[in-house]
Amino acid sequence: MNSRSAASIAPRLVAVIALGSALALGTTGCTFITHQATTNPYPASDGVPFDETGGDVVARNVFVVTTEDGEVGNLVGAFINEGSKTSTVDIDVAGEQLTLRVPGEDLVSLGADKMPLRIENLDVKPGATVEVLIVSGDGEATPAQVPVLDGSLPQYADLVPAAEPLDAAS
Repeated sequence: MNSRSAASIAPRLVAVIALGSALALGTTGCTFITHQATTNPYPASDGVPFDETGGDVVARNVFVVTTEDGEVGNLVGAFINEGSKTSTVDIDVAGEQLTLRVPGEDLVSLGADKMPLRIENLDVKPGATVEVLIVSGDGEATPAQVPVLDGSLPQYADLVPAAEPLDAAS
């Protein structure tokens, strides 16, 4: 190879490398500056979590299943007591007060292991949200907007409240 042909190949080689680098950076460079959605934690369910209840109890996958007219509903979710003593949990759903006891270092799953808590005067239609406050201690609790669902999905059909409350003796 003579020096003249080597001199003409060098600029071409540099141009090819530069073009390849620009192409690689152009097609993958976005990942260097764009936030990845997969790094965002989220509840992988229809309900919402409650981490700040003011005490030892946290709640997961909390939602309300209601009738078509939205008059009555059932509160569904898992309540986990991270403390060693039984805790009383006060729950406010749209102004209605509910109470639940969760044994120490245990889980109460409303809608799975235990009947959901009935909300008599809900007046919130499916598809909306309702403000829920869960308090398990003396600290500060944070309310959250909880989804209101109906029984159109098969997994929630059994959770729709009956028109009249079920008698606890039956």
